[in-house]
Amino acid sequence: MKVSLSLYKDASFAAGSNREAINESTVNLVLGFGEKNILANENIYKQLKEKYSTADIVLCSTAGEIYNDTVVDNTVSVTAIAFEKTQVKAVSVTIDDFSNSYQAGQGLVKQLPIEDLAYVLVISDGAKVNGSELVRGINEVVQNKVPVTGGLAGDAARFQSTLVGLNEEPVSGKIVMIGFYGQHLKVSHGSMGGWDMFGPERTITKSASNKVYEIDDKDAIDLYKLYLGAYAMELPGSALLFPLSVTLPGTTEPVVRTILTIDYQNKAMVFAGDVPLGSKVRFMKANFDKLVDAASQAGRQAVALNPQASPKLAMLISCVGRKLILDNRIEEEVAAVSDVFGPNTLLTGFYSYGEISPFSLNATCQLHNQTMTITTFDEN
Repeated sequence: MKVSLSLYKDASFAAGSNREAINESTVNLVLGFGEKNILANENIYKQLKEKYSTADIVLCSTAGEIYNDTVVDNTVSVTAIAFEKTQVKAVSVTIDDFSNSYQAGQGLVKQLPIEDLAYVLVISDGAKVNGSELVRGINEVVQNKVPVTGGLAGDAARFQSTLVGLNEEPVSGKIVMIGFYGQHLKVSHGSMGGWDMFGPERTITKSASNKVYEIDDKDAIDLYKLYLGAYAMELPGSALLFPLSVTLPGTTEPVVRTILTIDYQNKAMVFAGDVPLGSKVRFMKANFDKLVDAASQAGRQAVALNPQASPKLAMLISCVGRKLILDNRIEEEVAAVSDVFGPNTLLTGFYSYGEISPFSLNATCQLHNQTMTITTFDEN
């Protein structure tokens, strides 16, 4: 396995970063994470296809790009991978062709051959797709037999529309799934948040999918405003500072849910993932040092799953909320991950509208918000 990174900035590709020479004709997977307007207007797909003519090319709009140990905006971070012993098959669907995101998730997996499937990467539209339902549909077919990680595309802090593409110009509503095959691929993963919880545990008493109407039989918006205090005047933007810790019915590990918007007409809070009836919730707030430390913990979690490996590549998918909160300290969380893996591991990734990862080895895949989620790749 060989990996090369390059950065598209100011209308041209800068010199790449790689640990060893890579033959472009042997590259079988290219991941391009970039600013939406650049992907839409500067023929990035065409340029990559000319360079990597035999590769599957996946493009995804972001809320910020990760290029080695730096965080950049208004660029496209490109990762070219030449697997020597691993086969790759990429498929895609459009969300408008399905009744819901659950069916889209099932439809994606069913396009992939199951024999020798070792790992699945999902890159999804982040505006039209319900990430929770997408993951639930994937899990229904995969049945925890292989790890699944990935993320939802971003659109900076605009939250309007996102772009994803497979072997074509990226468009709105697309979901891409990449299957990796064989016994030689070594993948590990980690996901951590680092938020402080406060206030009592409460129960969701009225909700529908990702819309919450009542918590403890009280109006959810009024209760949220009570906890936000002065920040209530800045909703929904300030909600990124105060996500919910949600323990879904039948589970023990909480997930984090971020408010996307507030539907004042129907008196509902709209979250970036489902918050089912009966879920146990606690309010959360940012702790800068803990957010950075959690990124390091996610890296150590990935190492613990494969302690003998020194991975060639680590893909970091972190949340737009973390980027907005950490602001000029944002590179600290990427540097913390880099310190865990060392100089022989190249880093790539993006800031997302949702992260997809199991909690631990052989655990069911979940949609997360406000986490640093890491997937490492190597071959033996």
